[in-house]
Amino acid sequence: MKKLLSLLLVFGICLGLVACNKPGSNNSTQGGNTGDPIKLTIWCPEADHAFAKEVANKYQQANPDKTYKFFYGIQGENDAATKVLNDVTNAPDVFSFASDQINKLISGDALARVGGSYLDNVKAANSADAVDSATVTINGEDCTYAMPYTDNTFFLYYDKTVLSEADVTSLDTIIAKSVEKGKVFAMPLNDGWYNSSFYFAENLGYSVTYDDALGEKSITCDFDSEVGQTVTSALWDYVKNPGVKADADDSKILAGFQDGSIAAAVTGIWNKNSILEYLGDNMGVAKLPTYTINRGTANEKQNQLVSFAGYKLMGVSNYSKNKAEAMKFAQFYTSEEMQLLHYQYRGFVPTNVNAKANKALEGDACAAAITAQLVYSKPQKSVPSTLWTPMQGVGDSMISKATNNEEYTLSELVELITNAVAQIETVPGATA
Repeated sequence: MKKLLSLLLVFGICLGLVACNKPGSNNSTQGGNTGDPIKLTIWCPEADHAFAKEVANKYQQANPDKTYKFFYGIQGENDAATKVLNDVTNAPDVFSFASDQINKLISGDALARVGGSYLDNVKAANSADAVDSATVTINGEDCTYAMPYTDNTFFLYYDKTVLSEADVTSLDTIIAKSVEKGKVFAMPLNDGWYNSSFYFAENLGYSVTYDDALGEKSITCDFDSEVGQTVTSALWDYVKNPGVKADADDSKILAGFQDGSIAAAVTGIWNKNSILEYLGDNMGVAKLPTYTINRGTANEKQNQLVSFAGYKLMGVSNYSKNKAEAMKFAQFYTSEEMQLLHYQYRGFVPTNVNAKANKALEGDACAAAITAQLVYSKPQKSVPSTLWTPMQGVGDSMISKATNNEEYTLSELVELITNAVAQIETVPGATA
């Protein structure tokens, strides 16, 4: 009897331990089967926070048999890869990033590969260029690691009470007419995403070779060539022009349109709604203008500014505890319906071919300007991870000189761009 009582006691204790044991993270993917909510963390820019919450609500409504708990992190796409790779195993389940960061994220084992019906859907629903932006070649095989949902480039906004359609074809005319009205032209010339457009206009660029793990192996850049030195001189001419606001980030551009101090600015679709609020029917948009190179010489000419043309992508963490659900949610987030909703929220042009052809986009001037600019663009793919900081440094140095009413000698300008290229060509982690 004592043995029987002892066995029953032990059995009861074991049952109690089993009952108290919480289901593991893998079980949570079953949703309603466990009664615990499926937890998904989403990273997106602050301006997309309200949109992301609505997408999450719609996703819950579309899946009533499951219960979800969503968490949101505010993170800009421009440096999402850096933040994700700081702690890749604890990265958000789903996150938005700029297409040029895809190699870095894959090399860091941060992205889950898109396959099966998800891949079929991505290829069938989106433009070929958009799919290509999310695809890399590894050991001879094309592999897709994210889902595209909008174009990502920049173009010109202007006040139609100050500038005409003819005026905005030339940067010199834009500046002159703006100054006549006591206003300025704004462009973030201390940002490599923007100031590289001057160099691209002369067919200058870079080349990156990668190892088998997509790590950068070697980088070359010809921004410091003889032609590149001439471009650098032209860039300096514009930075020091009092009619140019060269340190114009998004907040300064919006403030300038709001108070009337800016007549024209180069920025992207993400600022459309705010600029429209300030200018109303007087908001004009166009492709980027031309700029003058070799000014005052026999070789003076107009160069068409060439923008980066990339895409915004949604990726799924390779370490997500709910990877299957995260992939399903990413597909929903980038679907035709949600891309149209994103357009309604922020004016972003869809990559989904059906959404892009929707009547809601008919007559959209920004969509037309983007289409016109894409003719003069460089794909934002295989971009050196080292490009951004040195090119920011070029702009910052110029702005500092202009602010202090100082002048560069030709040799100083050559040294400025030569040093920047040396930094661009320095492969991260390489040993001397």
